[in-house]
Amino acid sequence: MSTGPRHLAPRPRAPGSLRARARFAAFGATLAASAAATAVAADVPSPAAPGPAAAAAPRIALNVETTQLANGLQVVLDEDHRTPIVTVNLWYHVGSKDEAPGRNGFAHLFEHVMFQGSKHVPEDTYFRFLERAGATSINGTTNTDRTNYFETVPANQLELALWLESDRMGFLLAHADEKTFASQRDVVKNERRQNYENAPYGLVVSFIREELFPKEHPYHLLTIGSPQDLDAASMDDVRSFFRQNYVPNNATLVLSGDFDKKRARELVDKWFGPIPRGADVPRKAKITTTHPGEARIDVEAGVELPRVYVSWPTPAFFDAGDRELDLAAHVLTGGKTSRLYKRLVYDLQIAQSVSASQESMELGSMFEIVATARQGHTAEELLKVIDEELAKLRSAGIEDAELARAKTSFATDTIFDLERSSARANRINTYVHYTGDPAFLSKDLARTTAATTRTVADAARTWLKEKDRVVTLVTPKPNVPIAGRIVKITGGRGGAR
Repeated sequence: MSTGPRHLAPRPRAPGSLRARARFAAFGATLAASAAATAVAADVPSPAAPGPAAAAAPRIALNVETTQLANGLQVVLDEDHRTPIVTVNLWYHVGSKDEAPGRNGFAHLFEHVMFQGSKHVPEDTYFRFLERAGATSINGTTNTDRTNYFETVPANQLELALWLESDRMGFLLAHADEKTFASQRDVVKNERRQNYENAPYGLVVSFIREELFPKEHPYHLLTIGSPQDLDAASMDDVRSFFRQNYVPNNATLVLSGDFDKKRARELVDKWFGPIPRGADVPRKAKITTTHPGEARIDVEAGVELPRVYVSWPTPAFFDAGDRELDLAAHVLTGGKTSRLYKRLVYDLQIAQSVSASQESMELGSMFEIVATARQGHTAEELLKVIDEELAKLRSAGIEDAELARAKTSFATDTIFDLERSSARANRINTYVHYTGDPAFLSKDLARTTAATTRTVADAARTWLKEKDRVVTLVTPKPNVPIAGRIVKITGGRGGAR
């Protein structure tokens, strides 16, 4: 279990099957030839057909069927008989942004509690049932916006997976008690200690989030949770949170893989249909956030190397500018020829690593550049070069070749996601949660093909301003916490402190 990835970022992968390679080659060639393309054909599946040589976008779509049970559970069926497996992917539309004040960490806590057993599934047997049936990829993740659970099973074990998921949706509170809650609260607190409090630079992300988003913003605190809030929670709080959010009308179930749609619908209705609908769960509205000027956070940490973080609030997932900022991040740090990698790591040799990302979320996002210095160099040196390259990006934009490489990277990620039922199911649920359209793939591809050098530069000028940002400088110091401690904040939302 983990707090999970935040968005569909491109991940380098080696080509797999010949069919996959053919699809990627066709798609990549189309993107390279059509940097300014804007149209995508909707809902016409052509998984292996080569794209046209002209400026039309690739004709790839998801052939899914959507239904809804009487209790409000949305079900999306993605039938694919190439491999005898099925992925069951269930999203609850609740994340850390939905927690009440003083209850930070509840969504993440429930991710853990949900694996401990339910009325008809004994304590600590969830994984055992699935592993004995040959399941893989059994896990759950929580982020700011949603909590998901997933498993990939042999095709003949679909009913087992549906039974397990339905039992904890309908009957978790019949099993979970003070002992279960207390044990999983300790697990979450230990996860925080391991991944944040006792990890190099571990608390810096928390310092940045608290400065970047104002106190009243749902993203002000991390998903992992605070020990104080978790310790203050009662069992009545736990029951209330579950009854409010873990209801069928606040969830989407995606099945992807080798199944018969008619039989799958029958099984879903059999196991999930009797679960009563809950009260309607309101969704939070998007919040346009800017940072008032530049904040500098000076941090000391018991680490070996200095590090700099440069962070901006940016548009929400799938909003205008979101994909352009993905592409800008790739131009800056996507590969050894990218602008920041080449200057900092290869040419000047003052950094050992650098990354940039558009961390897309539901209510608003965060663009961040992180660079770690080599021995003998400072975070200030890295920041100077980063600012030089950002100034060039804002003033002169990017080149056609840079944009083509970035688009091809996103094409690679998309094509190989479609080859695996687990990734395809999660992609479909991502589309449902953030856009309401499980077949959003064609429109998602259009976001990439429609981007131009001008729109990427415009997004950089609009969102990655010279100021209106948070700059965090980490200086190594012996005998201080390895996770970091704030020395001073200058120009922040609360003024110098």
